Amino acid sequence: QVQLVESGGGLAQPGGSLRLSCAASGFTFSSYAMSWARQAPGKGLEWVSGIWSDGSDTYYADSVKGRFTISRDNAKNTVYLQMNSLNPEDTALYYCAKVPSGYGLADYGSYDYWGKGTQVTVSS
Repeated sequence: QVQLVESGGGLAQPGGSLRLSCAASGFTFSSYAMSWARQAPGKGLEWVSGIWSDGSDTYYADSVKGRFTISRDNAKNTVYLQMNSLNPEDTALYYCAKVPSGYGLADYGSYDYWGKGTQVTVSS
């Protein structure tokens, strides 16, 4: 069965960095785009970033552009999110998700599989 397991979350200071990982199994990872989304306390889900199956193109929400970098290693079935210059507004539960064929990277209502999330807290 499909599994997505996020890791790497934790507590970071403002201006600090964290690197999230999402290990995938149960499907042909290299054939699918992947995305990251987040949910801050008391707020709705927000798409963060997406990457095509071969890693050739990446996309970012305006709120993280220039600070976050998504990447993937298809040999390791893993997608990453490098987060730099963190600020308290980045505090959220971060999810990775598998994007089904034919759907947009930011179309989180259509993702078919989600991980359970990893908590990121940015605070001094």
